[in-house]
Amino acid sequence: MKALKYLVAGASALAITAPAAMAEWQPRKPVEFIIMAGTGGGADQIARLLQGLIQKKDLSPRPFIPINKPGGSGAEALRYLQDKAGDNHTVMMTLNSFYTTPIIQEDLGVDVTEFTPIALMAMDTFLLWVNTDRDDITDVDSYVAAVKEAGLDWKVGGTGSGQEDSVLTAMMEAEFGYDVTYIPFPGGGTVAKNLVGNQIDSTVNNPAEQMEFYRAGNTKPLVQFTGERQAAFPDVPTAKELGIEIEYYMQRSVNGPPGMDPEAVEWYTNLFQTLFDSEEWQGYCKSDGLTCETMLKGEELATFHENQKVAHEKLIAQVGAAAITGE
Repeated sequence: MKALKYLVAGASALAITAPAAMAEWQPRKPVEFIIMAGTGGGADQIARLLQGLIQKKDLSPRPFIPINKPGGSGAEALRYLQDKAGDNHTVMMTLNSFYTTPIIQEDLGVDVTEFTPIALMAMDTFLLWVNTDRDDITDVDSYVAAVKEAGLDWKVGGTGSGQEDSVLTAMMEAEFGYDVTYIPFPGGGTVAKNLVGNQIDSTVNNPAEQMEFYRAGNTKPLVQFTGERQAAFPDVPTAKELGIEIEYYMQRSVNGPPGMDPEAVEWYTNLFQTLFDSEEWQGYCKSDGLTCETMLKGEELATFHENQKVAHEKLIAQVGAAAITGE
């Protein structure tokens, strides 16, 4: 079988101009900060961190209100944002289900390229995690052997059917030649807790979702699906190092509904540029294994979304929508 590889390229190579002066427009009422995932997951943690920094640094005259809308693998949030066309007081923190959910749920009536791109804050990463109780699993080879022995009794937890975790799980099934039972949960935080409680056998959580349990010695990473080892996990090999052709990332971008006023877009872009450049955000990226070299915005982010939509269409066609959704 042809090796599967998904590489997000070019995000760090694009030059970004310095932020412009703050526009005259500013929010006149609280801003809905939609999170297209459940509480405790990476998107939720990031949105609430940014919301806290906005408040701490007094960057907005009106508060940002985090609102979780995880239903339908993010379909609820996407439809909500679509129906908010022209609203200057709603923005959304996204993940890769920004692309996969509209592709798989064709009747959703959402085209993400119509949304207003504001800021790509980071590229998040994935690692393969197991409970530290599994003394028999010390590396990828022993992991694959254990999964093949268990067959469909092996339970992989992830954040919903058709979302990024199920995409990566399907890629691993194709690469290693095994089948697992995929268990969807409403958020990455819930997935992490179920791994610690041994209700599931493994997961491909983002680092932020497992970090608390990793530091406590409850879970252990076996491999990271990145081009290079992340500073937060210097001793964990990449799939590439092991000869495994899987490389996959999670985009963390802020987007608005279609048809936002240009003055509002400028205000939000400058706001998130200030947050991106902050010591707190850059420190979070380093400690939690995110790549935050360059903030994409405007047309560059629009092009990024278009390219990622096409890439995910090809990826889903390659591994099969049924493998991703479990149907």
